Amino acid sequence: AGSFQEAGVIQQAYNFSFPLHVVLASCAQCPAWSAFSVSSPAVVLETVKQAEAEDKPEAVVVQLYKAHGSTLTAWLQTSLPVKEAMLRDLLERPAAWGHLLLEQRDLRLSFTPLYMLSILLVQSH
Repeated sequence: AGSFQEAGVIQQAYNFSFPLHVVLASCAQCPAWSAFSVSSPAVVLETVKQAEAEDKPEAVVVQLYKAHGSTLTAWLQTSLPVKEAMLRDLLERPAAWGHLLLEQRDLRLSFTPLYMLSILLVQSH
């Protein structure tokens, strides 16, 4: 019912195409854990991968895009011990606008329609 945004079509398509797989915890008291979350259902966290930068072996790259039209500001939260966040292009080269401000472990991100953000997250040792 309603628009495709209200109906959650994009999330349902991802659920269908990439179903979650349950992995049993090694102990019954293990707490629930999530590496990343995004504050808006309009933003899709498309990729999480190890960075290809040889000088930053402890880094990961996350790629996100805004699935609905218009501009939006959203938060990317992580439970990883991130000490630095930098914008990259899709080939992981440094972007002209550079570093992002970390607030605790959260990043405030600005999205424009149909534009993918690629972010290099450097973890502390």
